[in-house]
Formats: sequence, C-alpha cells, structure tokens
Amino acid sequence: MVALRILGAILALGLIASSVPRYRRRQISRLNLIISWVIGVLIILLAADPSLFNPVFEVFNFQPRSGQRLTAVLLFAVIVLFILLFRMQTYSDMNERAVRQLVEALGVRTVDIEAARDALPPGPRLATISPAYDEAENVGDVIDAIPRQVSGYNVFSIVVDDCSDDGTANVAREHGALVASLPVRRGGGLAMRVGYELALQLDAEIVVTIDADGQHVPEEIGTMIAPIVSGEADYVNGSRLLGAFESDSLIRHIGVHFFSRAVTVLTGQRITDPSSGYRAATADLLRKLALEQDQFWTSEVLIEALRQHAVVREVPVTFLTRRGGVSKKPKSLRYGWNFAKVIVKTWLR
Repeated sequence: MVALRILGAILALGLIASSVPRYRRRQISRLNLIISWVIGVLIILLAADPSLFNPVFEVFNFQPRSGQRLTAVLLFAVIVLFILLFRMQTYSDMNERAVRQLVEALGVRTVDIEAARDALPPGPRLATISPAYDEAENVGDVIDAIPRQVSGYNVFSIVVDDCSDDGTANVAREHGALVASLPVRRGGGLAMRVGYELALQLDAEIVVTIDADGQHVPEEIGTMIAPIVSGEADYVNGSRLLGAFESDSLIRHIGVHFFSRAVTVLTGQRITDPSSGYRAATADLLRKLALEQDQFWTSEVLIEALRQHAVVREVPVTFLTRRGGVSKKPKSLRYGWNFAKVIVKTWLR
C-alpha cells in the first residue's frame, strides 16, 4: 500500500509540473490548469495522509482496514475520469463540427453563385454532383457523357474537387462543369454536402450524385429520376444488383449483400445496394437531411432519408469498373468496418 501511495504522489507531481509549461505555451487553458492542480493536490494529500479524508469516508460509513475506503477512492477516481473524458469528447465533437462547417463554407465560397445562376438556362433544373479526388483521367469523359436535358429538365454538372493533386478541377472546368474546390481533403461525404448546397442555391429541383471515376452510366440518369418525375418517390437508389455490374472482388460482392440485409433489417425497407453512389433526390428532401459523415456517406444519406419518411425506390442501373486511375477506397475489410460504423451511428441518432 505504501508503494502505491508513493507512485500516486509521483504521478500527481508529474501532472502538476507538466501542466505549467503547457499552460505557458498556450496548449491548455487556465481552466484545465486549475483542474490539473486540484486533482494533483488531492492525490498528493491522499498519498501523504489518508486520514485527512476520514470525514468524507465516515459520511458514507466506509470502515477503515476493510478495503471499503480503497474501493471508494477507486470509484471516485473512475467517476472523475469519466467526467473528464465526457468533457474532452464534447470539446472534440464541437471542434470537429466547426472544422467540417468551415471547410464546407470555404468550398461553397469558391463558386460565384450569381454568375453561375446567370449562366444556366431558364426552366426546371437538374444538377449532377460528382465528388472527385485525383480523377483527372476520368472526370472529363464523365461530364461529356452527361446529357444536357433529361425528362424536360436542363442538366448542369457540379464537380467538387476534394483537394486533388492532379489537376482534376482544371479538367472538370475545361469540360464545362461548375467546380468547387475544397482547401483540404476531407472525403466524399463532405464534398457531396458542398455539392448539395450549391445545387440548392442554384435552384435545382432534382439532384443526382454520380461518381467521377466512370463507374456509373450517365445515360441512365433518365432511369434514375423516373420515379421522382412521376411523383412516386422522393429518393431513388441505383442498384447494381437489380441491374448489371462488371466483375468486382468477391469480398466486396459479399459485402454488398451483407450490408443490404443489415440496412433492410434496421430500416424496415428492402434495400438491395446501400453502398451505391448513384442516387437521385428532390431538393425538398435534401433540405431536410442532417448529414455529418465525411466518408462512407452513401448509407448515411439513405438512412437519413428514410428517417425523414421519404418515399425511397430502387431502380436497376449498370456499374462498370473504373475507366482509369486507381481506387481511393481502403482495403475491403477496413472499408466494410467503417461502412458498418456509419450505418450504426446514423441509425442510433
């Protein structure tokens, strides 16, 4: 027991000593300095003379030499650690949200909304959104293949460049897309939210997300929006399992089926391809969605749409292998783990 008290005192002195230079370097606030000192002093006092805390122990009728007081100290320490952890997590979440909102705002501000609106033709509008990271080899062909008018809607393309290094933004502009550029790479989910915001500000009535790597077939946009145009759906999910797809890895194919069952069970609606990035939604629905994920966003948008009681339909589409370049997705098992976490986190909101 004496050795434990000595160790506790040494650690407490280390906590107090390290907090002072950290405060001087502005690495911690004055409040955190005070908290560190209070905790350190209490530990030192407890290590030097536990009897100082007898009045507290007696209030709860903790008897000496029975192990009850040691248990009480450990329980109190766990409670303090839990409170500090909760406080740290709160600050972390707030900072993460602030960074996310800042990057989104900076991305939107790279586009001159008034000039872009004036350049668009009058009439009902449909926006396609393509988040892109190092897709200079593919993005031009994707934009060129997107029809200029579908089902009476004038189509315009938005490419959100996720801080690419290969000139993706320049290629997209050369092929006629409206381009927003993010200052740092944050992932397809944040890029997609920037695209959604731009589409809404430019008065798009329907928004379609389409990959910039050439895996989706732009000529199928008419199929994608048909349930929306007919008033049968608010949100449409393009499904490779209902349509066709070129060969993919066995693990990814198994993963599509697995997550299909998982999302179906959690939401109560049959979904065959929750990882599909080929989506269509009405502007009215997009304004209601609360989206937070910077990556692995496809399941979040789908589950959030169902949470908003949107009418969701699936249509058969064709998935191709990427036309060039390399995939930016992580290895299959890591991708599956992160995808599962997003599903659970979104469902638990």
